[in-house]
Amino acid sequence: MDEVRQPAGEPGVSLIWTQPAPRRRHSPLDREDIVRAAMAVADEGGAEALTMSAVARRLGPYTPMSLYRHVLSKDGLVDLMLDAATAEIVLPPVPGPDWRADLRAVVMETWEMAKRHLWYAQLAPTRPPLGPHTMRRTEFQLRVLEGQGATLGQAVAYAAVLDRHALGSAQQVAEEHAMRRRLGLDTPQRLTEAVTAAQGLAEQAGCELLARWMSAPSGPDMDEQFEISLTFLLDGIEARLNP
Repeated sequence: MDEVRQPAGEPGVSLIWTQPAPRRRHSPLDREDIVRAAMAVADEGGAEALTMSAVARRLGPYTPMSLYRHVLSKDGLVDLMLDAATAEIVLPPVPGPDWRADLRAVVMETWEMAKRHLWYAQLAPTRPPLGPHTMRRTEFQLRVLEGQGATLGQAVAYAAVLDRHALGSAQQVAEEHAMRRRLGLDTPQRLTEAVTAAQGLAEQAGCELLARWMSAPSGPDMDEQFEISLTFLLDGIEARLNP
């Protein structure tokens, strides 16, 4: 394996972003191939399915060790995957005249991306957000907020609140998805039947309103709930920007 140089001032730590992508040499394999294969593995099996062995098998006649020259480590691979997924988020070149619309668009794009890649919200908190696409997304949010009079510190805090909403919601979706697979509730019909069947438990607990709802579940769906809570957050940020 090629020698890996450590970044100055960071003993024992090698970030993928400080290392140049290796040349192909005699192998047709490259970093982009590995990242695409890893994302496909995680899309199909979740974050828990992501191993170097699984990625190597996805690529064909390769061993896990053959991947390390391209991605340094599994952490390096996760960093590349997270940034490649973030690249799917479309950012305007500059903030527009409606700051709320700008922030809403970024958060909604993040939400949609994280639903496509349920592993994203599980893995993002485990790695530093230093990928170029990840930093550009944050930079855009900071420019929007600073343009409305927020200090840089406030802008970072507000952007973090919005990110936690998107990623926390997506992480809940990922965990619920895994739970439904375990319990065989993998279709809307089966889920509704399970909720209705549990009505008796609510009645036994004396929860009249909950039991009534469980008899005929209704209300905003997951995406509508996400947008409602995003509106609450933007209202709160606006109130702080314009006290």
